[in-house]
Amino acid sequence: MPDNVRYLAEGPRVGIRHFTYEDGAEFTARARESKDLHQPWLFPPGSADAYAAYARRLIEDPTKAGFLVCERDGGGIAGFININNIVRGGFLCGALGYGAFAHAAGRGLMAEGLGLVVRYAFGKMGLHRLEINAQPQNAASIALARRCGFRLEGFSPDFIFIDGAWRDHERWAITTEMISSR
Repeated sequence: MPDNVRYLAEGPRVGIRHFTYEDGAEFTARARESKDLHQPWLFPPGSADAYAAYARRLIEDPTKAGFLVCERDGGGIAGFININNIVRGGFLCGALGYGAFAHAAGRGLMAEGLGLVVRYAFGKMGLHRLEINAQPQNAASIALARRCGFRLEGFSPDFIFIDGAWRDHERWAITTEMISSR
């Protein structure tokens, strides 16, 4: 973990924090190690230049917020969760994208991290709704959405352009009311 960086929220095994430019070497190494896990679903940056551009968007664009899920034991990056397309006003919504790194996959760290991000988004960020759009064949992503309390709201054919083609997606969502009713 870069010097002087504190977690925004912590659980028993992970903490979440914002991206920094200093995370580039670890993030890109983990992305390269995790290529087989991620593709064909997502394509995180695997080079220093690609990471710098990616981090800049997450750090500087007010319609995005990027979070690293870090293991509290040692601070290593286990995965990432981004809130994209943040809309304020009457909508107060954002679209989530996420990925675990191979060394952390299947250990429940992303579920803990996603829970922290949801609470942070509904608390400090003042959002009301978060959405996840997952390709129907991406069983791990859908299982994470379900495990974290998101509800299936629909199916959108040809929804997002990924890896050279328009891909179908299931739409999952959670609202502040769903969290407060638990």
